[in-house]
Amino acid sequence: MTTALFSETSPSLVKKYLPQNLFKSLEHNTTDSGFTLEKAIRSGIKNPDSSIGIYAGDAESYQVFSPVFDPIISEYHGFSKDQNHVSDFTTTNLPLIDPGGNYILSTRIRVARNLKSFCFPAHISLSDRKDLEGIIINALNSLKDDLAGRYLSLADIEKNEDRPAGIETLLFEKGDRFQDAAGINSDFPEGRGVFYSSDRQFIVWINEEDHLRIMSLETTSDLSSTYSRLCRALQTLGERLDFAHDKTYGYLTSCPTNLGTAMRAGVHIRLEKLDQKKEVLNRLAKDYHLQIRGTRGEKTKIEDSVFDISNAKRLGISETAIIRNLHKGLSAIIKAEKNL
Repeated sequence: MTTALFSETSPSLVKKYLPQNLFKSLEHNTTDSGFTLEKAIRSGIKNPDSSIGIYAGDAESYQVFSPVFDPIISEYHGFSKDQNHVSDFTTTNLPLIDPGGNYILSTRIRVARNLKSFCFPAHISLSDRKDLEGIIINALNSLKDDLAGRYLSLADIEKNEDRPAGIETLLFEKGDRFQDAAGINSDFPEGRGVFYSSDRQFIVWINEEDHLRIMSLETTSDLSSTYSRLCRALQTLGERLDFAHDKTYGYLTSCPTNLGTAMRAGVHIRLEKLDQKKEVLNRLAKDYHLQIRGTRGEKTKIEDSVFDISNAKRLGISETAIIRNLHKGLSAIIKAEKNL
């Protein structure tokens, strides 16, 4: 039986939605680039604690293997396929949540993007990865003013005697064991790098889990400024790069959890009182569809009462709606912190 592929204790959604008859009907299907179901579910098989357990190898994966992808996406996102995801990048002037800087340490908004004409990182060849790197660098070099910056190749950075001070905080490392099993770490660090603006408030990772991770960040609570910077960059890059997009699922990503806006907008926030009243914090997060993570991200501990709080919904909600909802939720959380 197909479930024998997975550990008996596996909680993954791919195990739940891939019964024997479905596996048999799909196991010989391939996308035009040669991506198979076996490769798509390899991470879920090798990692019994995977919560999802499946990755896309290209944009076509979501059609060829839709009988397994669709129910996973539906359960994770609470999104029906008879809906269409709608984007909205309308910038908005929101008041500062924490003008005194008493709680919010930093704000970051990032989106993932893949190019339609290339395989995704789990399935791309080394030569295509390097070609893709060059295409993206050319597009990034078209950015002007505060978005203009410099690109550093991860493969070359160790040889660079003129390494910028503090560059280590901008880089990314080889992916975790889930990404490794999926093939995303192939040939690391070749064909990968980081682009950053002179003020380091705009950063792009090339060929991490997706072709691009585009980030805007500030050491303030100014969501509007952070979002506006990201929108300006996306407009310019979108004129030069053909992003993988679907009318139902929005922007297509390697992991189905990031579909839709492919956006994570959040803050690092110190909540000393709510750290002692986590039930109150968790209730507020649920009310405003927010996700609470450890100080250093997913599956990490809370250090010095600093939480990473971001949007939980990405599909079936627009980009601007995410920002507005995050603003409301954080305002409510800070109010609760003050009142405790």
